[in-house]
Amino acid sequence: MIKSGNRLTLLENGAEYFPALIAALDAARREIHLESYIFVADRVGLAVAEALIRAARRGVETRLLLDGFGSRGLGADVLKALRAAGVAVLFFRPERGILRLHRSRLRRMHRKLAVIDARIGFVGGINLIDDLHGRNLTAPRQDYAVRIEGPLIANMHAAARRLWQMVAWSQLGLRRSEDAWLKADAASAGNQRASFLTRDSVAQRRTIEKSYLRAIRRARSHILIANAYFLPGLRFRHALIDAAQRGVRVTLIVQGNSDHPLYLLAARALYRHFLDNGIVLFEYHASELHAKVAVIDDAWATVGSSNIDPFSLMLSREANLVAHDHAFAQQLRANLELALQRGAHQIHHHAWRQIPWYSRLTTWLAYGLVRLFMGIGGYAQAYDGIGTFRPRRKTGKNRTVPPSR
Repeated sequence: MIKSGNRLTLLENGAEYFPALIAALDAARREIHLESYIFVADRVGLAVAEALIRAARRGVETRLLLDGFGSRGLGADVLKALRAAGVAVLFFRPERGILRLHRSRLRRMHRKLAVIDARIGFVGGINLIDDLHGRNLTAPRQDYAVRIEGPLIANMHAAARRLWQMVAWSQLGLRRSEDAWLKADAASAGNQRASFLTRDSVAQRRTIEKSYLRAIRRARSHILIANAYFLPGLRFRHALIDAAQRGVRVTLIVQGNSDHPLYLLAARALYRHFLDNGIVLFEYHASELHAKVAVIDDAWATVGSSNIDPFSLMLSREANLVAHDHAFAQQLRANLELALQRGAHQIHHHAWRQIPWYSRLTTWLAYGLVRLFMGIGGYAQAYDGIGTFRPRRKTGKNRTVPPSR
């Protein structure tokens, strides 16, 4: 549902996001809810942990929900300090024993979400990890988040409450009372229209994908997508190609450096298909591209946690903001164009067609392996491009690979 009266602030990278988040945590008076796929006890992670501890010690109801795979490396000393201060910490699908081999390992909590005092929210793609934490990065990881005030907070707060209570019930057998959660402040805070979308495996299976597809099919001028793990299904690919063939300028920005080399190779298997159909393609090489954002006709823009791949669109719990606001869309587009100038290389059609046959074969082998992992994970009809995974009966213990960040 689109809601008016919001104030949206675009935040680029951790340099803008973490100071804004920590300031909101330090200003909290009654309630904090924070979710992240990855939480690492580096310089940034410890600063966030210390802000949570300060809040809990001054009496703020403080909740931290982490993914059991993405944050499995968070040290026991950090968890002990958080819990000792009064921070309630839960893990979504914690990895225990035989569950490490189970296909449910693919179903992750990939959201990056914060709601403070049921009045201020943050959503985006930025994990609780330093931008330079990684494979000897020399430039910050490229990513985005949004600070939100206004009526949309009610939707974010409700989504946070539902997931927390579900996890608490599944692990503790006890729901916290409704009284323990604040009533969201739905007062107008600006003049921007936006919606908050989530993806789960029950009622909201295709919400984010459908929003993308509607916007792509209505596009008249330009489509600009920057997505870290870009492995779209058939229907998504056809929508982009149809747009390009009716004269829309379709530009894709994808990873040139990746923390998942196999995934990078698999994504490259689709390059020739895109280039043959008039789509403009860039690889980002200045650092790691971790963004999950898009701008269409300067009228529709999204920032969130959802990659355009089978893990995000079909398996993980995700959260995206969709802005129906020209000023926000233009700001995001200008920011992405600067990022292109700073560190992206265009993939030209004639050059890509001339790559050696064995390089093309390698990309298709990688593509096949990614699909195979999905099958081994328990999905016979892997990504069908419509937005559905068709589960098959489990026939034994299955090894799986972790989803992308």
